[in-house]
Amino acid sequence: MFESFHNTAILSCLSSTTPSLSQARQAHAHILKTGLSIETHFTTKLVSIYANHFCFADADLVLDSLPEPDVFSFSTLIYASSKLNRFGHVLRLFSRMLRRGLVPDGRVLPSAVKACTILSDIKAGRQVHGIASVSGLASDSHVQSSLVHLYVKCNQLQYARKVVDAMSEPDVVCSSALVAGYARQGYVSEAKEVFYEMGNIGIEPNAVSWNGMIAGFNQSGCYLESISTFRRMHSEGFKPDETSISSVLPAVGDLEDLNMGIQIHGYVIKQGIAPDKCVVTALIDMYGKCGSSAEMSLVFDEMDQLEIGACNALVTGLSRNGFVDEALMAFRQFKGEGMDLNVVSWTSVIACCSQNGKDMEALDLFREMQIAGVKPNSVTIPCLLPACGNIAALMHGKAAHAFSLRTGINIDVYVGSALIDMYAKCGRIQGSRLCFDGMPTRNLVCWNSILSGYAMHGKAKEAMQIFNLMQRNGYKPDFISFTCILSACSQNGLTNEGQYYFNSMSIEHGIEPQVEHYACMVTLLGRAGKVEEAYSMIKKMPCQPDACVWGALLSSCRVHHNVNLGEIAAKHLFELEPRNPGNYILLSNIYASKGKWHKVDEMRDMMKTMGLRKNPGCSWIEVKNEVHMLLAGDKSHPQMTMIIEKLDQLNMEMKKLGYFPNTDFVLQDVEEQDKEQILCGHSEKLAVVFGLLNTRSGSSLQVIKNLRICGDCHAVIKFISNFEGREIFVRDTNRFHHFKDGVCSCGDYW
Repeated sequence: MFESFHNTAILSCLSSTTPSLSQARQAHAHILKTGLSIETHFTTKLVSIYANHFCFADADLVLDSLPEPDVFSFSTLIYASSKLNRFGHVLRLFSRMLRRGLVPDGRVLPSAVKACTILSDIKAGRQVHGIASVSGLASDSHVQSSLVHLYVKCNQLQYARKVVDAMSEPDVVCSSALVAGYARQGYVSEAKEVFYEMGNIGIEPNAVSWNGMIAGFNQSGCYLESISTFRRMHSEGFKPDETSISSVLPAVGDLEDLNMGIQIHGYVIKQGIAPDKCVVTALIDMYGKCGSSAEMSLVFDEMDQLEIGACNALVTGLSRNGFVDEALMAFRQFKGEGMDLNVVSWTSVIACCSQNGKDMEALDLFREMQIAGVKPNSVTIPCLLPACGNIAALMHGKAAHAFSLRTGINIDVYVGSALIDMYAKCGRIQGSRLCFDGMPTRNLVCWNSILSGYAMHGKAKEAMQIFNLMQRNGYKPDFISFTCILSACSQNGLTNEGQYYFNSMSIEHGIEPQVEHYACMVTLLGRAGKVEEAYSMIKKMPCQPDACVWGALLSSCRVHHNVNLGEIAAKHLFELEPRNPGNYILLSNIYASKGKWHKVDEMRDMMKTMGLRKNPGCSWIEVKNEVHMLLAGDKSHPQMTMIIEKLDQLNMEMKKLGYFPNTDFVLQDVEEQDKEQILCGHSEKLAVVFGLLNTRSGSSLQVIKNLRICGDCHAVIKFISNFEGREIFVRDTNRFHHFKDGVCSCGDYW
């Protein structure tokens, strides 16, 4: 009787509406003390309470203490763990239950399948499906529904279709999930087939069915199908809702179908759903993609209350349409107004800067982002790294690499590709190869990144090896791959090899050469001195030569002092790019190399009349984690006096060894002494000497120049690398130059 009283008291405690953790622990202690742990109804209730209080370790201990737990004991904890999103724990419990020889019921199996779905663990999901079949529960409607969602989530649509076909009474939820799955994978005919079958077997498609297909087609790039489905939805009497609108507008934007976008916007206003934040964001994004900045800003200004998604869309839209300063201003305004900026906000503005030449600003924003406590993700890092590469900010790039390693996002193929590109642009091609070799999975972007890196460094042999290895690994080269391999050949004067790859494009790979490939071939032939052959190729092009092709010919004419072909190339460039001062400068340099100073004056007068100015030579160097910029002829730098003194000392040492400045690279009609002074002011020389003054002896230097390095600077930097015992990396607009022990990696061929 006394024992019965205590049992009743314990049950009363455990069965209260919201038993506290303290009450549960008291009851647990009493159960252990009195030996009642063999009573399954007590322990099962205790397991449930512990789970609801997130005390899973205690719940596991109680479960382990049962000599013969039943399915209900496990299902209680499995269900609680699933409800609290502890899906890994769900599968571990499910495995323990099976090891006990217990057969799962119709409540446990859907929870196990759901865990596999959330974790995208298709292998475990297939095993659970097998257990359901063996236990006779594969035809249970709840189990079938969970299996359909598993296979759709894991893109195993053939299995999802089999489950749906095996259902005695397919429902709208499972059928809609299958339709959306097919649409997301771009299987247009299959998606439509299942959708129309729904009507044939008496299942009425609902808004979720239509929206899943609209959104799915948009995600798979089937934009026309997405819009067509939206139209059909409306014509068949279904009223598109907020989800329909926000799902179809991205497709409208990607197709730049402004008229369709305006019609949908009118429908939005008519239906009174304009205030919906997702709809507003989608409208801003659509107008931005369609190049309608005024309409985009108008939609934003009409918002009653600022919303982060719309703010992000505005910044992206402004950037996409070239309003970079306005995008930065808008971001600063949102930040100043105390908006809760998220990772998308920061990533958008960092991408805006790195894609539009504001590399220093991108690095500053990344630092601000971390100070603000916003954690970068696998999209942020690939947006930041190009900025590091553009200005050779190696230490910043290494910091981003370290962050990606700490957070595990380095395994992402796009992060890996961006790291490969960054190290290559910072002169560390070995670092690029290490990143490439360390990637667990690769796609064509990764292969093209390392191929581009080798091309940039003039390593044609390694580029050709990668090109062959890529194909042996089952990757078919695309037009970017061929651009890279042709560029690598041109850097080394490999005309025969380049011609072979060019011809193989159409013959072996079915890729018709584009203007980029012709530009590479013109560069290859022109640099090898075959300027007439390069011009002949241009005349035979099946497509219209663009500025890149004629620019390649003009650059080759500059190297080989070919006035006649230079004038022909320049004439076309003046028509294609009348506002590009570089073309006028190149032709002027050709005239100057031949001593035709009256022609040089004509070019100068033409530029003056058009209001064009020569882009000044500019070089960047990273010293002590800070990027410094030096301009040709600029006397305002605080260390300029010291730089000139050091440069004069080096010039004296060079002259002692028989070197004299090559004034042929001063294309101005001035005295020889003045030409020497002009050569001293070239930005790459200034940057190298600045690095000598501000770094420890023996450390390497990294310089980037916005123009092609001149022959005199090339010779000077070769001397400095030997005299000062430094490795010096210089990247110009053409390629990388790796100076060491008085030798350059380009072999003086650039």
